Amino acid sequence: MGRLYIETVHDSGGEGGEGRVRKIFKCKWCKVEFASYYDILSKEFQGRFGRAYLFRNVVNISLGPSEERLLVSGWHTVCDIYCTSCQQILGWKYEKAYEESQKYKEGMYILEKERMLKEG
Repeated sequence: MGRLYIETVHDSGGEGGEGRVRKIFKCKWCKVEFASYYDILSKEFQGRFGRAYLFRNVVNISLGPSEERLLVSGWHTVCDIYCTSCQQILGWKYEKAYEESQKYKEGMYILEKERMLKEG
């Protein structure tokens, strides 16, 4: 088996400088970092396990196979996303949206609030 590569989240938002609190989301099970608070596009989403957030960028994830899924907002092609370290499901990635009004989600990620911890 190969070596596990874990990337550090670049927390680029907020006030710069030393002493600034990092606002990072981590895996609930293994505590690996996967997203910055400043990459949230919306907190108004619903996932399998309750509330979910839409992110523009995440790290330390692996993608499952693409599949067509009927979601609250219509049909989408999505891939489930898993923690690279512990393989727990975290949410999904929007690959394709069929409704014109939903195209902004393409390439974005849904992370389930229930499956992550917030630091900072």
